[in-house]
Amino acid sequence: MKTTIKVFVLAALLLGLLGGCGKQDAVPYSKTDFYFDTVVTLTIYDTKKNADAASALLDEGMEKCREYENLLSPTVEGSDLYRINHAQGEWTEVSPETATLLYSALSFCKSSGGQIDITLAPVIDLWDFHADETGAALPPANRLKKALSHVNYQTITVDGNRVRLEDPEAAIDLGFIAKGYIADQIKSLYLEKGVANATINLGGNVQTIGSKADRSGFSVGIQKPFADMGDYVTTVTLSDAEGACCTAATSGTYERCFKIGDTLYHHILDPNTGMPVKTDLSSVTILGNNSMEADALSTACLILGCEKAKAYIESLPDIHGVLITEDGEVINVE
Repeated sequence: MKTTIKVFVLAALLLGLLGGCGKQDAVPYSKTDFYFDTVVTLTIYDTKKNADAASALLDEGMEKCREYENLLSPTVEGSDLYRINHAQGEWTEVSPETATLLYSALSFCKSSGGQIDITLAPVIDLWDFHADETGAALPPANRLKKALSHVNYQTITVDGNRVRLEDPEAAIDLGFIAKGYIADQIKSLYLEKGVANATINLGGNVQTIGSKADRSGFSVGIQKPFADMGDYVTTVTLSDAEGACCTAATSGTYERCFKIGDTLYHHILDPNTGMPVKTDLSSVTILGNNSMEADALSTACLILGCEKAKAYIESLPDIHGVLITEDGEVINVE
């Protein structure tokens, strides 16, 4: 899935402190795989006698990831997004979940004033942020101009479980919101199964259930921009306790980028120009209780820049932020 590989906050969930079940003999059971173009790690905390049950639940969570990749990836043939993008302007019947996610994504497009646009896929396809420095190149200007002519989220119509792109050459990418949505769904699955303590890490989108064995929260490291993986500038604490935040999502200009000369080109693109957005922030981490919302807000705030992001976060109930400026200043926003 072409999703933003949002921080490798890689929430190394500082697992040295055990969590689970409110019992001191709880131990972590983890599984790691690769979905949505990023590393996925699921961890359930339980007693040793429940090892088999924990393992089965981890498998079930990973199966859920596989299902969502096959549903929402624009590159998986037969997925809902693939079929919408290749329907040549015709109506496409999609799952209720896809329709619901599209409604949510479109609401963020509207509230951002079009600074987030889920029809940016034709532009995204022109950039290769996985290339090494020797292979880094800007998209040809003529191709970029043509791709931009097909970027307009208002050309998407969602009617119940039917979706239509009025522009046959438009295409949808849900990278700014999909992983957050999926993290929320895995949490719901685990709660239904009676899981009391767990962490769900989708490439830095971290969702938690419960707390550690000593009833304190899970510590999550926030990656220092442009530093070695695991070099954290600060940590945040997540838990389901009343008044606390249970999820964190980060967007950063350092995650997928390259330099040509002294100019940095990063993967968060401006739908008006097709070029990387100009911002004075290197990283935004949003803390809240809904991973989908945190995922979308982290991108939106990075685009806004420091002062506007601070004001926006302060206006939102039960949302907190950690902003890291280009100069490396860490700003906590309540």
